[in-house]
Order: sequence, then structure tokens, then C-alpha cells
Amino acid sequence: MASFDPLLDKDGVRLTVDDALATVTLTNPAKRNAQSPALWRALAEAGQSLPGTVRVVLLRAEGKSFSAGLDRQAFTPEGFDGEPSFIDLARRSDAELDAAIAEYQEGFTWWRRSDIVSIAAVQGHAIGAGFQLALACDLRVVADDVQFAMRETSLGLVPDLTGTHPLVGLVGYARALEICATGRFVLAEEAQRTGLASIAVPVDQLDDAARDLAGALLAAPRDALIETKALLQGAVDRTYEDQRVAERAAQGRRLRDLAGVGE
Repeated sequence: MASFDPLLDKDGVRLTVDDALATVTLTNPAKRNAQSPALWRALAEAGQSLPGTVRVVLLRAEGKSFSAGLDRQAFTPEGFDGEPSFIDLARRSDAELDAAIAEYQEGFTWWRRSDIVSIAAVQGHAIGAGFQLALACDLRVVADDVQFAMRETSLGLVPDLTGTHPLVGLVGYARALEICATGRFVLAEEAQRTGLASIAVPVDQLDDAARDLAGALLAAPRDALIETKALLQGAVDRTYEDQRVAERAAQGRRLRDLAGVGE
């Protein structure tokens, strides 16, 4: 992929911007892009650093694995330098623990902002927090060697990095429960068949396929794409009749804008 001076490059996260396309890259392949609170804060900072010109954000990872999930160092008494260990967090009050998890989630929440479309290009292992980071994006393009798994339940935990809502929305309650409860691998064929992935390609074609999808999204008029995304995001919570009303209102805004007519 093309190289540009990064707007952010810290704690295993690099952000580059080429006009309307931003690329967020996980940059710690030696540790299979294992995640930590510092990485989550860097992801949140990447979202805050996006220029207003950005319309599409591509998330990718260096190395053979997208992300092997949470760095197990978090579960040691030492934890990470300058960070409370998870053991320390468990001893805090309910309010303090809730605030800490909410801060961690911030690295996962901005990918579905109404003014951008996000694409995750996923290869190899995407485990636990790695799976949830891929689920944070609007769309996923996967390599044929992808291995999704939600291992939190197997560790006595629950998925808490915003992945449960999109997972249920994509594959349904029963399959989502089975995936989370068993911790099994979801491979490329199943991911594409069940809607977890838009497309599966050979691993050496992953970056090109993701960039082709980004190009197709950038070809659409920005305001029309934003309105369409908002319509689809809200559809699950609306009745059929409410969705009809929302469609009419959105189309009215688009027609007035195209005709240069004010509200």
C-alpha cells in the first residue's frame, strides 16, 4: 500500500491519510498485533485525528495475523508499565471499573460514525479483542486464511469491546451465542456465507480487494452515502412504516440539495 507521512504512529497503531481515504494499521506483527489499553487509546486517538476530508477508513494489520486479541500480560500481577493490571482493576469500585472499561471501548466505537464508512481487511487470526475490532467496522474483507474466534467466555469473561451488538446483527442471536459460548473458529467460507465478511480473497490479494472496495465507496456522492448509511443503521430499530417515513425524509433532503433548494 502507498506510504504517507503518518498523522499518528504510537503504541502499535499508525494512521495515514490520502485525501478522502484514511488507513489505520496495526503495527506490532512480532506479537501478532496483541492488544493493550495503550493500543486502545491510540485507536481512539486515531479516530479523533481524522481530518474532515476523510470519507472512508481502512483498517489493516501488518504480519500474518490481524490481531491475536488481548495481550495476556494484562492478566499478570505486573500488568503493563504505567497501567493498572486487570487484577488491580478488579479490586476497584464498580464505578471505577465501569469507567475504565468505557475508556477501553472508545477505541472501538468511532468506526461506525455516520460521516465515514469503515472497512476491516482481516487476515489470519482475529481472536477476542481482534474479532471485536473487526466487528467494529462497517464492512469486512477477509483473506482465505482468516480465523475469527470469540474466546472471552472460555476465559471466564464476556466480550466487552462493543462486539456483541454487531455480531448478533450480522449472524443472529443463536449463532452468535454458539460462537461466543464455544470459542470456536469461524473460517472464511462461513464468514462470507453468514454475512460477517463481504468478500473473501486469497491472502496476497487482501490489500488490493480492500482498496478496491474503498474506491467503490469513494465513487459515491458523500452526502448520499451518509444518508444511506444512516437509513440502514436505524432500520433495525424502526417499524416498516417508520422506515418508509425516514426514507421519504432523507430523499427529500437529497432532492432539495441536488436542486439547490433550501429547507
